[in-house]
Amino acid sequence: MEKITLTVYEVAELIGVSIGTIYTMARLKEIPHKKVRGPILFLKETIEKWLCDDSAQQL
Repeated sequence: MEKITLTVYEVAELIGVSIGTIYTMARLKEIPHKKVRGPILFLKETIEKWLCDDSAQQL
């Protein structure tokens, strides 16, 4: 079964920013995420779509 969520560390590596930047973006609601008790999780499909949509807006 394929993993459907990403951690803060995995998202930071995926988009090439620091872990602190991901935490800040999540706090400011600049990146779609879910908080499950303590950890912040990102749905892989949602992040991929968000990246595509965000890239298209910058063109």
